[in-house]
Amino acid sequence: MPKDQPVLDLSPHVSDEVRKTTCYMCACRCGINVHMKEGKVAYIEGNKDHPVNKGVLCAKGSAGIMQVNAPSRLKAPLKRVGPRGSGEFEEISWEEALTIATDWLAPIRAENPEKLAFFTGRDQSQSFTSFWAQHFGTPNYAAHGGFCSVNMAAAGIYTMGGAFWEFGQPDWDYTKLFMLFGVAEDHDSNPIKMGIGKIKERGAKIIGVNPIRSGYNAVADEWVGITPGTDGLFILALVHELMKAGKIDLEYLAQYTNAPVLVDAETGLLMRDEAGKELVIDRNTGKLTPFDQQGVRPDLSATHRHAGITHKPVFHLMAERYMSEEYAPEAVAERCGISAERIRGIANEIARVAFEESFELDQEWTDFRGETHSKMTGRPVSFHSMRGISAHSNGFQTCRSLHVLQILLGTVEVPGGFRFKPPYPKPATIHPKPHYGVTPGKPLDGPHLGFVHGPDDLALKPDGTAARIDKAFTWENPMSAHGMMHMVISNAHAGDPYKIDTLFMYMANMAWNSSMNTRGVIDMLTDKNEETGEYVIPRIIYSDAYSSEMVAYADLILPDTTYLERHDCISLLDRPICEADAAADAIRWPVIEPDRDVRGFQSVLCELGARLDLPGFINEDGTQKYADYADYITNHIRKPGIGPLAGWRMGENGLQNGRGDANEAQLDAYIENGGFFVEHIPEGANYYKPWNMAYQEWAVGMGIIDKPEPYLFQLYVEPMRKFQRAAEGHGERQPPEHLRERVKTTMDPLPIWYEPFEDSAVDVDEYPVHALTQRPMAMYHSWGSQNAWLRQIHGRNPLYLPTNLMQKHGLKDEDWATVSSVHGEITVPVMEMAALNANTVWTWNAIGKRKGAWALEEDAPEVTKGFLLNHLIHELMPPKGDGLRWANSDPITGQAAWFDLRVKIAKATTPPSESQPAMPPIKSPVGTGPSELKWKTKP
Repeated sequence: MPKDQPVLDLSPHVSDEVRKTTCYMCACRCGINVHMKEGKVAYIEGNKDHPVNKGVLCAKGSAGIMQVNAPSRLKAPLKRVGPRGSGEFEEISWEEALTIATDWLAPIRAENPEKLAFFTGRDQSQSFTSFWAQHFGTPNYAAHGGFCSVNMAAAGIYTMGGAFWEFGQPDWDYTKLFMLFGVAEDHDSNPIKMGIGKIKERGAKIIGVNPIRSGYNAVADEWVGITPGTDGLFILALVHELMKAGKIDLEYLAQYTNAPVLVDAETGLLMRDEAGKELVIDRNTGKLTPFDQQGVRPDLSATHRHAGITHKPVFHLMAERYMSEEYAPEAVAERCGISAERIRGIANEIARVAFEESFELDQEWTDFRGETHSKMTGRPVSFHSMRGISAHSNGFQTCRSLHVLQILLGTVEVPGGFRFKPPYPKPATIHPKPHYGVTPGKPLDGPHLGFVHGPDDLALKPDGTAARIDKAFTWENPMSAHGMMHMVISNAHAGDPYKIDTLFMYMANMAWNSSMNTRGVIDMLTDKNEETGEYVIPRIIYSDAYSSEMVAYADLILPDTTYLERHDCISLLDRPICEADAAADAIRWPVIEPDRDVRGFQSVLCELGARLDLPGFINEDGTQKYADYADYITNHIRKPGIGPLAGWRMGENGLQNGRGDANEAQLDAYIENGGFFVEHIPEGANYYKPWNMAYQEWAVGMGIIDKPEPYLFQLYVEPMRKFQRAAEGHGERQPPEHLRERVKTTMDPLPIWYEPFEDSAVDVDEYPVHALTQRPMAMYHSWGSQNAWLRQIHGRNPLYLPTNLMQKHGLKDEDWATVSSVHGEITVPVMEMAALNANTVWTWNAIGKRKGAWALEEDAPEVTKGFLLNHLIHELMPPKGDGLRWANSDPITGQAAWFDLRVKIAKATTPPSESQPAMPPIKSPVGTGPSELKWKTKP
């Protein structure tokens, strides 16, 4: 050893104790080891035993230590004492805060529960918050999904019983071709990165379809820089080529989908027997028969003639539509920005891998018709997609198109393809329908959200007006399974369909990055009635852990804890952490105690529910039923034998999993196991889940379903046809005249493509450029950019322009450009990016902050060089001159059409000193944080 070599401690003392819990720095919900010194968090690493991340942890997860020490954390309950938006509050006790909330909410519940609008943001306890809202009795509840990715989720469930992300995953072990469509980089990032690494190691090919080549697309073997909003057209061109070449799995389609089900030629509805079962022609007998009978071999080609009318199977209708030259590569190439030759090349590659590289597993299984198969056939092509194709006004049908493409190839729930994660698959018919029956002083008549199956299920009052403040489940957006959070404030301000009294929100930064039309929403929150001087939205209660922009616009603040200071439940009833081969759920628990006067929001709801005498939150003697959220997690029974957590429940002979009674030591068992529970699917039950009776029986035992529920994939979605028929004049419930044509056009039971609504609502010659946002891997919604470590990765967000637009406008890096839409204008710094669709600009989402928020300095880069595209977007479409308010949403689900935005660009003649618009600072209840954060635990 050299004489001057320093002596290094290669095994330093890292911690006194390791506490295992679940990360909350993004939606992956990875397992983490929290190293403690002197009762403080010293270090966070991945938990190698955890089923989600297997020890892998990203920058966000490690930076959780800065989140729990952030200067922006709220410190105590707050009551507004100045005007809304002033940020002037006084600290009050929890007793006073809960008394105020009770005094505001109790009269609403007693007289008219719909006057409460209770909407939650990116929390992970929606099963619980919806339970609270249901027992309050308001129909006005939903979470963030309506402005996030409901198109993907709803399209998947209506089509095949599940979708991407939390619903399923690629078969990383066997897939040989993996295609991504519009995947946000913060979603499921650790599992995707691990999966991509695994398949690259095997030499599998990755194709990324995205206008922007960053993140996952940057490591793809082939990048397809598609024009925004045209993914559905591109996918249907692939379908055209595959059908034309006969490269589809006919046996799979016949056995497991409604492709052979006959369509009534007069009504367009599926033909059924008296029991409601779909009818097919049996190849063995040539006769009409229910699809599920033992020994039936459904015929894809046979027709049925009766009373002079010929009824065709779904497959015939698909062939007639998609083999049309309308979907030929030459017909779509210019629109998609992809050459016809390249479209054909991708279709050929998909077909080659799916059929020439197919394989078999020696695994016996029995299907729902009682037939035993000796093999499982693998088709090693898999897909993954998220918000990029979902957040368009044609997103539902685009997502449906992608699911149909998978099904035609026979790649869903087979080795090498896409696989469902428990508790999925679940067909739409298993899920609840939306409920809206309001009775003063009583709970709502059922769950708020669900899946409609025709006009009779719409949430309409007797006079035909919307029962919900967001207008979900109406003729404007019939299949809005996640609600429409982005429309709540706008509708409440307009009194359309009615006025509300109190807006109650949790973790929803609607005064900034979570709103389309940010400036307009701020004006709505502060607007007063000219005659009375009262706020148009009379009361606003808000809960958050941090001093976000929304805090300044609330009247009462209920401060939440950070994720390491509270109990959380990642439940099979909600958004679990399952993998394709296992059911899994998890908890968070207070690995540290708060050093402020804050409480976990869910625990606050337990007490508030008791104060309001909500059934479900009080005992028979009127006392509080659940002391806190931990008590609820442990003792709540949603239905016999089913609670929030599936692990370590009580059975007749001791502990058991899935179904069982409450176990007072359940949370301790989870903590001892690392914060999670996992139950593996038996071998032979882990593929073909919708039709595999071994899986169906296992799922019943786990409490996922109550009885075996095999079903057919719905290439043809009959509920959509029912809405079409109503628009054609059939039935008692019909759409209003101004929506009749839109319903007929957009609600086609077979996937279609239509241009995004903004393209036809604005002059695309004046606004020729598409504008998008993406979430970076290092950030998660808005709260990442207060994190001292993560700010060093993304402290600002330029607008990225392709080379051709930089040259056209005479721009170079760090120049300023003015970007305009029909709604607004921003002036921002720009950067050149070659790997970008030639007619698209983009920026990172939620980096830009308002001065005074998040305890940031007034000259922080996030507030001087950061910005939001939200200022250019509106929750409503440009007026049509008909006096109606048309939501900027998908007409089927109501998902916010964030990515339809059209803009024009010009070089700023006089570069500003900071990004525009620059709003006045908000006064923060926590003040400005120190310029440096320093602390040290003992060595």
